[in-house]
Amino acid sequence: MAEIAPLTQADHDDWLALWWGYLEFYEATLPATQTILTFERLLDPASGIHGAVARDDSGRTIGFAHWLTHAATWSEGPYCYLEDLFVHPDARGSGAGAALIEHVRAWAAEHGCSKVYWLTQKHNDRARALYDRVAESTGFVHYEIRL
Repeated sequence: MAEIAPLTQADHDDWLALWWGYLEFYEATLPATQTILTFERLLDPASGIHGAVARDDSGRTIGFAHWLTHAATWSEGPYCYLEDLFVHPDARGSGAGAALIEHVRAWAAEHGCSKVYWLTQKHNDRARALYDRVAESTGFVHYEIRL
């Protein structure tokens, strides 16, 4: 079973390799400056963005989760948005993804959040099989306007 721990500066190189894999999976590119800023934010308690890593039994970092909270109009407590979740392809099916989600769920409950939510692509079938086991699909469709 995966061990989940808060992200630290010592995790940088392992996190970076996973981050590149995550961006590749989503066919996304970001400037190096954004990657640096993202890691800095994850380590800065004042940023409001949180991170955790999953390690296998040998101590190898195999996944990460990043989340943040925000106020909501439909709830007294804040919502917790699980923005990024990634498990190395070699470790998928190991329980690391479920453990990372549970870590975020427990953190959100401890911090008074009303719910945890996230987005994924329609064709991300393997991840969606996990999500269907641990959460409820809302049926909402996501739209955005890039600025």
